[in-house]
Amino acid sequence: MADKFSTAPPRGMRDILPDEVELRDVATERILAVYRGYGFRRIETPALESLTLLAGSDSGENEKLIYKVLKRGEDLDAALRSGSRELADLGLRFDLTVPLARYYAENHARLPDPLKAIQIGPVWRAERPQKGRYRQFTQCDIDVLGTASAVVEVELILATCEALRAAFDLADLTVRINDRRILTLIAGACGFAGRDQGRFFITFDKLDKIGAAGVLAELREAGHEAAAIARFEGLLPDLQKGEPTPESLRASLGAGAGEAAAAFGWLTAIIQAATGQLPAGARVRFDPTLVRGMGYYTGTIFEIVAADFPSSIAGGGRYDRMIGRLLGREVPACGFSIGFERLVALLGERRGAGPVAASPPVAQAPRIALLVDGGADLTAALAAARALRAEGNLVSLELRRKNLGKQLDDFAVHGVRGYATVQDGRAVVKPLAGPRERR
Repeated sequence: MADKFSTAPPRGMRDILPDEVELRDVATERILAVYRGYGFRRIETPALESLTLLAGSDSGENEKLIYKVLKRGEDLDAALRSGSRELADLGLRFDLTVPLARYYAENHARLPDPLKAIQIGPVWRAERPQKGRYRQFTQCDIDVLGTASAVVEVELILATCEALRAAFDLADLTVRINDRRILTLIAGACGFAGRDQGRFFITFDKLDKIGAAGVLAELREAGHEAAAIARFEGLLPDLQKGEPTPESLRASLGAGAGEAAAAFGWLTAIIQAATGQLPAGARVRFDPTLVRGMGYYTGTIFEIVAADFPSSIAGGGRYDRMIGRLLGREVPACGFSIGFERLVALLGERRGAGPVAASPPVAQAPRIALLVDGGADLTAALAAARALRAEGNLVSLELRRKNLGKQLDDFAVHGVRGYATVQDGRAVVKPLAGPRERR
């Protein structure tokens, strides 16, 4: 009797079927083509990182969602004998930014300066599964390490907008941009003490989800000073109305010289430079309510929103101090991450087949099934398949089944455009009609 077990993937994770894998491949190829055109190069980091590194990265709520991995062998035995509660020493990465910092600290002597890196790979977070949110998902990042210039932010914005258009046909894009230094100025102007500002930012970051009333209620429940909450409540209408410019907000806050004032000029330069170069339909907008939850951000932060999407589809920012903690010297760093999973789902929905598309909604080589009878001349079939591929087709050799009609129906459902047989040493291709047309 077979052992009883579930064939379903672990909760919060999922199997990805061939049709969606093809969508993901097409999107990845187009993203890579754009990013490589901007001089970025692909790198890879391990799925596992030191738990000390992951847990000490100022990554906000994500640090609570780490999948921890037990120590092994003698290390685990020693920990158990000693009664230690520290039984884990590794964790699955929850994003690609923290591993990149470790990667640079380890390999900087062998890397170009600046490093323009592409990372596309799975990450894991032990969060409550929801529709469209999984415990394992793919992130798609570009980062520039080693340059403290607003040119970096401009290039990241342009490359990401172009990639979104090339891979997902998204043109109506708004890049929301802010600066953590400006947020610190806002918090200080309202009277939130330095030790309380981290908690204030976490709550402020929920403005889009729970609204102003919800944010104010949560600040009161957290025990922040009533006077600071009242001043923040009075400032919120100015932060939310219309489209303020960095300079208009600077004037209303009375920011003089210093780091905060420099942040306003920094943002103005980015917006002006990017505006004239963006793809048609895309724009950059200063948004003083943009927070982003990662504590490692030190300067510019940005997100991209698109029509018909309830939340952002890309986000990132500058994290100039993260690498310095590992390397012993400061290294400027800034990155942008595309919401790969939700955008791949969009591709599928556009094809009208639910969350997974029948075939990629972009031009690609035709798929042909080359039918081979059992015992037939395989050499001739392989040669015919090679000839078809040389003509630009995607060719799969398939054993011919007794129920040919059902077999052809199955091919059509999975996006095969034609089927072929070998006659006199060459392939004869016939178009494949949809299942309904043949019946």
